Amino acid sequence: MAKTKKEMSENLKGMKKEELKAKLLVLQEEIRVIRFKAGGSKSKNVKETASLKKQVARILTEINNK
Repeated sequence: MAKTKKEMSENLKGMKKEELKAKLLVLQEEIRVIRFKAGGSKSKNVKETASLKKQVARILTEINNK
């Protein structure tokens, strides 16, 4: 079952700033890998990059709020 935006934001609010930064680095690395993979061939999941970018934005918002 997929997590809703509300569940995801509640999980982020419970995390410490250091944990958020670590998760941010992991997501940014995933975006980088997907971008370079997409350069050579077509991706099967075209919305994956967009969803990762949204997660990064949510994490950055939480970091800035703290």
